[in-house]
Amino acid sequence: MKLNELSPADGSVSARKRVGRGVGSGTGKTGGRGVKGQKSRSGVALNGFEGGQMPLYMRLPKRGFTKPNAKTYAWLNLDKLAKAIEAGQIQAEGITESALVDAGIVRRVKDGIRLLAKGEAPAGLSITVTGASKAAISAVEKAGGQVTITGTKAEPDT
Repeated sequence: MKLNELSPADGSVSARKRVGRGVGSGTGKTGGRGVKGQKSRSGVALNGFEGGQMPLYMRLPKRGFTKPNAKTYAWLNLDKLAKAIEAGQIQAEGITESALVDAGIVRRVKDGIRLLAKGEAPAGLSITVTGASKAAISAVEKAGGQVTITGTKAEPDT
């Protein structure tokens, strides 16, 4: 088999439909759009309309809720923090959210920074963040450090 003998599979390539090119083409005059009406005009997009049948997006059940005032936190794992301290980007003592942004460890604060427990906690870490997971707090305290949380704590269920 040579390159000049290659051809596409049967039915995979078809010629472009050239509408409005005379009555002999089969798609002349109205171009296969019929006569009059909304869909014969240009710029019509009836997305989701199923000809009077109940549309799929209305037949399917709706679930869940998106809180309009939900807070989005920038998250920071302990392993990323440990790498930054080893590389000398930031000191282990007195770390604040603004210092993390200035050092380039966190891109933007959003509604605050939340410390997560993936990885090993660096020794002697002192950090102030909006929130932290229980596992992250215990890991930092086990390594001889301290976590200060500035965000509001959630009320425990009674």
